[in-house]
Parts: sequence; C-alpha cells; structure tokens
Amino acid sequence: MNINSTTKIIGLLGHPVKHSFSPNIHNYLFEKYSQDNIYCCFDVEEEKIKEGIEGIKSLGIKGCNVTIPHKVNIITYLDNIDNKARLIGAVNTIKNENGILNGYNTDGLGFVKSILDKGYDLKNKKIMIIGAGGACRSIAIELASIDVSSIDIRNRSINKANEIVDIIKNNFNTKILCSPKSIDEKDLNNIDILINTTPIGMESDLSPVDEKLTPSKNILVCDIVYKPHNTALIKWAKKNGLEVIHGIDMLINQALHAFYIWTGINPSKDDEEHIKDLYNKTIEK
Repeated sequence: MNINSTTKIIGLLGHPVKHSFSPNIHNYLFEKYSQDNIYCCFDVEEEKIKEGIEGIKSLGIKGCNVTIPHKVNIITYLDNIDNKARLIGAVNTIKNENGILNGYNTDGLGFVKSILDKGYDLKNKKIMIIGAGGACRSIAIELASIDVSSIDIRNRSINKANEIVDIIKNNFNTKILCSPKSIDEKDLNNIDILINTTPIGMESDLSPVDEKLTPSKNILVCDIVYKPHNTALIKWAKKNGLEVIHGIDMLINQALHAFYIWTGINPSKDDEEHIKDLYNKTIEK
C-alpha cells in the first residue's frame, strides 16, 4: 500500500476497538482495488462522540464505520440519514461527501446474508434476539422485512426493547414482543433461531444464555461477537449439538456493503473467501 499526500482516511469509531478485524478487511480491499485510502481505528468514549464527529469533518476523513456503543446516539450529529437507517434508528456506516456526513446501516443486510449463505430459509421462522442496541435494531428490522414469523427480544432495559417493538409493529406484519426475563429451556424449544447482539463474550468467558440449559430442539445459534471466534455462547451451542453461525460472517458481509458505499465497487465472492482466510490466520496465532 502506497501511503502519500493524497491518501484519505476511513476509520472505525467505537469503544473499545482494539479487537477490531475491520482494518484487515478494508486495507486489503483498498489495496486490491487501487483505492488511495487507509483504514484506522479510533477509540472514542461515549461522552466524546460529538467531538469525534466534528473531527471527521475538520480532518476530511472520507468515512467511518460505527460500532458499540455509538450506533444509536451518533445519529444526532449526522447531516443526512438513509431511509433504512432512519427506520432502524442506528447507523454503522458514515460517508463524508464534501463535508456532509451521510449515515447508513449495513448490519441487518450483513447478518441476513450470513444466514442465507449457509443455506437457511428465514421465511416463517421464530427468532429470539438477545440485546436491544443498534445491532438488534438493524437485524430485527431486516428480519421483519423478509417475513419471519415472530421476533422475541430479551433485554434488561425493557424501554429500549419497546422502541424496537413499536418500530416493527408500525411498519411490518411480523409478530414482535419483548421481555426482561432470562431465557429458559421452554423458550429455546419454542424458537428456530437464537441471536446474541450484545457484547457479552467479547472480552470474557461469559455467555448470555445459562450454559446449564439443554434444548431438545435443534435451533440455529448466532453470535455477532467475532473475537473470540468461539464465544462462550458458540461453545455452549456446539456442546449441545446445535448449528452455529459465527460473528465473522456478519462482519465480513456488512463490511463489503460499507466498502461499496464508500467506493461504488462491489467486492467479489473471491474477496469474501480471501478475507475469511485472513481471519482464520489471525485466530490460529
């Protein structure tokens, strides 16, 4: 990669960001497609997000991804919001166009593609989602838009979950409910897919599901946390013989769409496979 006086920065805003694999993805794509950009990570605490956004404009940063915990609050500081991102109420991708910051959301698209790529049919499926943050919003709305049967959101803060319930009830036909109660075996045996959208498991061996539970139904378990590769939730699922989808699949898919937003270039299927190979090498170390 030739970094020079015309090279533009594209970055990641979040807290923490030290675990991020996004630089590996985007710097590979920038180099392959001869884009004069470099991808960097910016660890921005919640109370400093306004200054972070001002920095994008003042430094001429070309764009950003947005991760936990900024996906919802960052909307306040952007100039324009894509219709899908506005409905979701969360942004994970920003494009700076001549000082105008436009917000998009590629999380839901990336997640759904990761399931479809594995050959699963989502139509009429019963879904349970753990968490009610920005990732949950995007995933729940994308699932509702393709007619899953029902979505059950579990989150300690019922107010945040209710916001998502209201959005889906007002815009889609999918049955939606929420609850602050913990998940039990009866819950697991009444769903088809379980999705963790919280950061639980990112920096600990904690699982959002009681690991003593032993579901009798062969559900699909998805964790959007990709580092570690095998989170406590994924380990629990494998121990119980359940099918799993790792967080890296969603990360790659949402990243490829963000790359398209910034550059107008659609990466190839070969790029997906190459990025997965890069990721596998990092987890082998």
